[in-house]
Amino acid sequence: MKSTGIIRGVDKMGRVVIPKEIRSMLKIESEVDSLEIYVEGDKIILKKYHPKCVFCGDLAQSIPYEGYDVCMDCIDKLTALKEGSI
Repeated sequence: MKSTGIIRGVDKMGRVVIPKEIRSMLKIESEVDSLEIYVEGDKIILKKYHPKCVFCGDLAQSIPYEGYDVCMDCIDKLTALKEGSI
């Protein structure tokens, strides 16, 4: 893990501002991207969230359905299964 030397405080609501340089480097856009939050020992790890298919784990273009992301390949397979062609 590489230190940036940047220190940020936590406000009363528990928020921390991610410096613009880091957001630019990771191509994190306000109100577009989300972050996944992990805890590892005494570390909090933020990772840019990439939706992935709940069935195959593919990061391809997925469509949200009932709170889950499903890729087009799996949608096609489910459709074929429903139609009895598999």
